[in-house]
Amino acid sequence: MLDLTLIPAVQTTLPPVFEARHLIDGHWQDSADGATSERLSPSHGVVVSRAARGGKVEAEAAIAAARAAFDDGRWSQLSGKARATVLLKVADLIEANADRMALIETLESGKPITQARGEVSGAADLWRYAASLARTLHGDSHNSLGADMLAVVLKEPIGVVSIITPWNFPFWILSQKLPFALAAGCTCVVKPSELTPSTTVILGELLAEAGLPAGVVNIVLGYGQPVGATLASDPRVDMVTFTGSTAVGRGIAAAASATLKKVALELGGKNPQVIFPDADLESAADAVVFGVYFNVGQCCNSGSRIIVHEDIAQDFTARVVTLSRQVAFGDPLDPATQVGAIVSREHGAKIDAYVSAARRAGAQVALGGAALEVPGLGAQFYQPTVLTGVTPDMAIAREEVFGPVLTVLTFRTLDEALALVNDADYGLSAGVWSENVHTCLAFARGAQAGTVWTNTWMDGFPEVTFGGVKQSGLGREIGPYGLDEFLEIKSLVMRIGRTRAPWVRPR
Repeated sequence: MLDLTLIPAVQTTLPPVFEARHLIDGHWQDSADGATSERLSPSHGVVVSRAARGGKVEAEAAIAAARAAFDDGRWSQLSGKARATVLLKVADLIEANADRMALIETLESGKPITQARGEVSGAADLWRYAASLARTLHGDSHNSLGADMLAVVLKEPIGVVSIITPWNFPFWILSQKLPFALAAGCTCVVKPSELTPSTTVILGELLAEAGLPAGVVNIVLGYGQPVGATLASDPRVDMVTFTGSTAVGRGIAAAASATLKKVALELGGKNPQVIFPDADLESAADAVVFGVYFNVGQCCNSGSRIIVHEDIAQDFTARVVTLSRQVAFGDPLDPATQVGAIVSREHGAKIDAYVSAARRAGAQVALGGAALEVPGLGAQFYQPTVLTGVTPDMAIAREEVFGPVLTVLTFRTLDEALALVNDADYGLSAGVWSENVHTCLAFARGAQAGTVWTNTWMDGFPEVTFGGVKQSGLGREIGPYGLDEFLEIKSLVMRIGRTRAPWVRPR
């Protein structure tokens, strides 16, 4: 018997299969060729949703609808107040439908129901914050250019935006993008992951209920090829924003390059937490456990590697292992569950391959390291895994595993810790644990990451911008900088009166 905390299957009545269709120019429709795809729940092994599987025809129709909606000004030319009013209605509707949306997301993704509820209800705050930005959006004026000159810098919506979202946080990540694009005045085509389409489709229903004009947001269901590729390459699209793997992000950027459209990418991470001997080790250990197992480790911000001072490494690792045994793995429909199922069998095999390779390279498994059988649900789960004896050159220390797997490295000095932190292709987030403010500040200045947490992990707020450096992406999301991503800058220079001296003088 495994010395772990397991939550067996609960007795519950599952909802009927969710039927998802495309939303194009305000109309719900099937694919022209009638193609569909089914999503099998990774935790319960039943069909959860059946979605229309779109192709180039549907993608191009959605782009045409978004283009027409932008160009005729039905949304882009509204006042900030009018746009904010709709966004606030959407936020209220999200909260009213949170339980329904969380249930379908849990069944499609395998994440715990409590985390799905938090994701959906928390996303409403992103819509409200975006509404506030719509009301306060403004440019600049320059009235010090001389008595006869006045210049105004305008911020205008960039145009049609393609939004391509992943399966791990399907509703939260959509809400980091869509309300900010709408606040700016853009029109959009959304493609959710084929694994988790349903909450995006439900949002389409809520947008119509809130009064969003037809064609402003269009939803096309399907796969990256051909739907995502079309959304990235079509010349009628002015911008594409994508969240997902770095490999796919490179493909998106390449597809968009032919038309030189703007690209915003939120990609992978191999995020370190550095623990100094003077840290609050109890709090740090709890945060490490949260950081690596939250959302089954399938999180771009997963704290998947810790870098621990060698004086405390053995004791701290033992703390983490002890806490890991107490984390509740199992049926995601049980509110007590903290870690649910791996999204697919293929992804589970990928996680296990990383662990097996690390073992062969000399790493030691302090905990876990294999698939996990949950009573009544099967083995599409993975044990909480802690690896020690890891060296910086190992793949598991450098590449994104995207699972409940923690690697432990050690350091002696701050400079050595920063060298380990920065010796990575990624630069999404990093953390430091120390009671010495000077240590924390020096680390924060030296770490190559878009976000640095000190004595905490993964706290986030709509006001605080998010994004990475290096191969973790391009651009920023949420906060005021997240709105700026969807804006173009136009300079308007005006001469007051007939004061310009002639360039050509009569002879």
